[in-house]
Amino acid sequence: MPKRVMIIATDGFEQSELEKPKANLEAAGIETVVVSIDDGEIKGWDEDDWGSPVKVDMTIEEVSEGDYDALMLPGGQMNPDKLRMNDDVIAMIKDFDNADKPIAAICHAPWLLVEAGIVEGRTVTSWPSVRTDLENAGGKVVDQEVACDGNLITSRNPDDIPAFSKALISAIENAKVPEEA
Repeated sequence: MPKRVMIIATDGFEQSELEKPKANLEAAGIETVVVSIDDGEIKGWDEDDWGSPVKVDMTIEEVSEGDYDALMLPGGQMNPDKLRMNDDVIAMIKDFDNADKPIAAICHAPWLLVEAGIVEGRTVTSWPSVRTDLENAGGKVVDQEVACDGNLITSRNPDDIPAFSKALISAIENAKVPEEA
């Protein structure tokens, strides 16, 4: 059975931060499922204007952490700011963290990790304007293309997508196999 990654996003996601890691995951044989707070399509932000729509596979109410091996959170300013106000999204992030499954957040998406209360004592990175929030949440902030601490994988911007994707794929491939009950 192929590994599965839940990608949570909504309107205003950074186009490249959803599409490129998604393509890299799929090239590695990992299934991706785009999850949002509404069904239909979500529209990306592509540098300085609206980008292309992406089909939503399932809504947040239709999914469960137990059906996925990892969680990916693309950035963009608008996307995580909208998502952090949704209790179901924040609960899902906490569920992945409690299950010790990989959570990969890039650019502005670490705002969601702050909102979920899972940053304290962990090494993380992000877009520069998010770093104070990460520090205030107790994170140890570094300025590098990818920071891995336990199950958290964070990156700064679209230039970091190759390292971000590689770290997420590696975490999924090396994940602990749960023991049968």
